[in-house]
Amino acid sequence: MQLPTGGTPEIAIAGRSNAGKSSAINALAQHTRLAYVSKTPGRTQHINLFRLRSGALLADLPGYGYAKVPAAMRAYWQQFIARYLAERVELAGLLLVMDVRHPLTDLDLKLLDWFVPRGRPVHILLTKCDKLGTQAQAQTLDKVHASLEGAYGNRGAKISVQLFSATRRVGIAEAEATIAQWLSPADSSGA
Repeated sequence: MQLPTGGTPEIAIAGRSNAGKSSAINALAQHTRLAYVSKTPGRTQHINLFRLRSGALLADLPGYGYAKVPAAMRAYWQQFIARYLAERVELAGLLLVMDVRHPLTDLDLKLLDWFVPRGRPVHILLTKCDKLGTQAQAQTLDKVHASLEGAYGNRGAKISVQLFSATRRVGIAEAEATIAQWLSPADSSGA
């Protein structure tokens, strides 16, 4: 892995191909074409780093559930991503992007099962929430919270979930606040 050294904190962003990862990156970075938004899933084939206003890095990981990618490439990506998530000292947390209409797929749950025991925080963006009505959004959010509580119990305390829409600019401030909290050193003075 050839990644920068120097201790700059990193936030990894992962998700299933076509879940809206690139759109979320663009919304969070306040750029319209920073990350390439494609109609063809699986375009991100390396870890792409974007610098946030805070100075931290946002690490865009290849999407999983890759469409039309050879098995050997898929295996390489899985190993590469697993190594990055396990070994990267600078990693402050994981943003996990899920389409609100298809949350907690088997691949999402496998990633959570593997990552949660490492003790780092996870924040789930339920993207494309503008595609559902208000009641359906609330029901999906409740179901995801309940599923995570059932699956991870007290370990789920490090997992947070929110609705997000890059198109309608819903949830951007909440996601930014979560990232800022991960990047801020704990206030030991109690003030």
